[in-house]
Amino acid sequence: MEFQTISQVSRDYGISTRMLRYYEQAGLIQSLRKDDYAYRVYDETAISRLQQIIVLRKLRVPVKQIESILNNNDAAEVVEIFRQNISEIDSEITALSTVKSILIRFVEEINEKADVNLKLLGDEALFSVISSLSFSDNQIKETREDLSMDELNKANEELMKLEDKDVRIIYLPPMTVAAGFASGEGCLDKASDMVNKFIKESGLLKIKPDARGFDFDYLGGEGELGENSHGHEAWVSVPYNMEIPGPLVRREFRGGLYAAHVLRAWDFQDWRRLKEWVDASDRYDNDWGSPRWESAEIGYGQGFEETLNLYNFIQKHNAEMSYLQLDLLLPIKEK
Repeated sequence: MEFQTISQVSRDYGISTRMLRYYEQAGLIQSLRKDDYAYRVYDETAISRLQQIIVLRKLRVPVKQIESILNNNDAAEVVEIFRQNISEIDSEITALSTVKSILIRFVEEINEKADVNLKLLGDEALFSVISSLSFSDNQIKETREDLSMDELNKANEELMKLEDKDVRIIYLPPMTVAAGFASGEGCLDKASDMVNKFIKESGLLKIKPDARGFDFDYLGGEGELGENSHGHEAWVSVPYNMEIPGPLVRREFRGGLYAAHVLRAWDFQDWRRLKEWVDASDRYDNDWGSPRWESAEIGYGQGFEETLNLYNFIQKHNAEMSYLQLDLLLPIKEK
């Protein structure tokens, strides 16, 4: 039986190692420890299960439902889960079709009248258009049996692309942070464990309950988004005069402007989508690589993933991954 490391699986299937860890903690897949391997590996069964998960996630099936589907031998219950999702999608289709129909009617009204003005959108005209709609015609009745994986990928990309409503513009203030850095296989776990241990042993959240936690892949020098990572660094903000024990190091973050987006469904392709949103913006430029802190060990000016509600995540939930919610933060500057 052929085994693959977590790095191989991440590369071959285009998903992050963090997402693989999440799927493991959710009980969807299992990794193995082999005597002749230094790190976790996945067998053919796990890879096959992962392929199923990827397809179901592209079909917008929630992780909790995926667990029920894959671990359920009752076909009737699995069918009911799919029917629930179909019902929700039908509701979305109906809503979108309604909006589309109203817009089409407005276009028709405008094309029919030469003296169009803003009164077209007055209450009387608006309700006249809406009342004339035939909502029963909005349902999509055609069923296709020849849908391909390429079409599914395109549909998923269209549904998941970021719009203005999905992105917030925030300013991160200057702060002192305790940073843990690790490289190689398992670097994310190592860096995070160092910082979490420091938080608990120092009683940081009692001293500074508003502490903020960040982490990011180390890309090497002034690396670009999308390059292969060389390591991982985790941060927690601390009082300026607080002693930082080794192997952690002190960093002074200068602050800056960021485009922020809550990570959806553990889909780290949202990083690429966030960059595309910034690149298309007429207000902001991508500021990746700008020197926002000094570091002899790693590069600088990269994007962050911020742990939201750090206090509850550490104090109440012991850093359990199922409670983890992340903001993606991409450095930007005004044009």
